[in-house]
Amino acid sequence: MLCKICKAKGKREKAVIFIRHHRLALCKKHFLEWFQKQTLKTIKHFSMFKKNEKIGVAVSGGKDSLSLWQLLTEAGFETVGIHISLGIDTEDYSKKSLNLCQKLAEKINKPLIVFDLKKEFEHTIEEIAKLSGRKDICSICGTFKRYIMNKVALKENLYAIATGHNLDDESAVLLSNTIRWEIGYLGRQYPVLHEREGFARKVKPFCFLTEKEIVSYAILKGIDFMETGCPNAKMATSPAYKQALAYLEHKMPGTKLRFYKEFLKKAKPIFEKETKEEYDLTPCKICGMPTTADICSVCRILEKIRGVDA
Repeated sequence: MLCKICKAKGKREKAVIFIRHHRLALCKKHFLEWFQKQTLKTIKHFSMFKKNEKIGVAVSGGKDSLSLWQLLTEAGFETVGIHISLGIDTEDYSKKSLNLCQKLAEKINKPLIVFDLKKEFEHTIEEIAKLSGRKDICSICGTFKRYIMNKVALKENLYAIATGHNLDDESAVLLSNTIRWEIGYLGRQYPVLHEREGFARKVKPFCFLTEKEIVSYAILKGIDFMETGCPNAKMATSPAYKQALAYLEHKMPGTKLRFYKEFLKKAKPIFEKETKEEYDLTPCKICGMPTTADICSVCRILEKIRGVDA
């Protein structure tokens, strides 16, 4: 198969990828150009950030976050990487993840901020989940990650936190929330979560790009990344929704992109009206981070753990 763009110019360059839902076959050069163009188009469309604004990129060591960090840096944005070391010893997961983040930081010559959960809170994420009596490690991990990212963003005076969430992630979350009719979540799902009273701005520049496109970008750019997921992700339900959407995508290319884009255009405004409720944010009495209660969820968990340790 030949590159569509090269063919139109009278050249015969072999395609390295075929993007079914766009019916687009591209060579390495034109795919990398297309990929960056799509990302920058999303950033501009949703007014995520500008080149004079400092962006923190949440990097886990996976293909999505590392690809995003390199792309934004090469596109001329001021970036800093933020990595949370969770202390997961299984298969040296956390150690390998950190090494990959450090490797890219050196490659693109950008600073990497590392937050070590064990050093800061005296426990790994698995220990925190166990001592707090929680079986859903993914849920408690998400709570701590959001808390830490927000804290780092405020401390470093970052304009926004950029995450590597892709179309597969966003469409799976959308399907999950739609099946359960989670009105609140449906009203808030969006490529940009605006800053508010102590909460940092969060953006998803890869929200319209598929996992296949991102892994292709990472490989073609020579980015080393974790090829295995988190050992604790076996308990997550998102893979089931992704498999369902993958089947529909195979039968009807473009299903995921239409599902998500049409939601943002037609359904999101409706759900947003339903969830327009004002709530007061006050500083947590322990850590000072914004919360709707006297004590934030992270501090409540840590206080419970300290009681168990005592």
